[in-house]
Amino acid sequence: MAFRPLTARAPAILLREARPLKALLNQAQRLAHLQRLLESQLQPAAREHCHVASWREGTLLLIVTDGHWATRLRYQQKRLQRQLQGLEAFYNLNRILFKVQPPTAAPRATGHPIDISSRAAENIQATAEGISDPKLRAALERLASHAKDKDKDKDKDKDKGSTQD
Repeated sequence: MAFRPLTARAPAILLREARPLKALLNQAQRLAHLQRLLESQLQPAAREHCHVASWREGTLLLIVTDGHWATRLRYQQKRLQRQLQGLEAFYNLNRILFKVQPPTAAPRATGHPIDISSRAAENIQATAEGISDPKLRAALERLASHAKDKDKDKDKDKDKGSTQD
């Protein structure tokens, strides 16, 4: 008795025929439709910060990226609710709830790179040598190392320039 694998089926067919997948796809499409309707009523700046989480029993739950946007949207809640009630999909909207949930991906630091002169690095290093607290000492040494690395890179660039002449 040999094992005969099932024939592979296209993902689109599976999504249309398999019951749990079909329900999941329908729910995702419904939320995407509600999101488009919500975005049509929001200010352009708020659109990327507000997403539909659920819509059931007259309550719309919106996920907002931070407290600032949640506060702004709460101030506009009555206006937004009236506008959404005018749409067929939200005709029985009774209340809007806002939940703050920061994005899962950590935003990149947009700060300026640390620019320390070699003289400042020497002073920081000398200060670190006189510190008895190991954590503070390590932090100061890391700070001082930024300028040292930069100076080493400059020296390497100078060496490259002199060998190429």
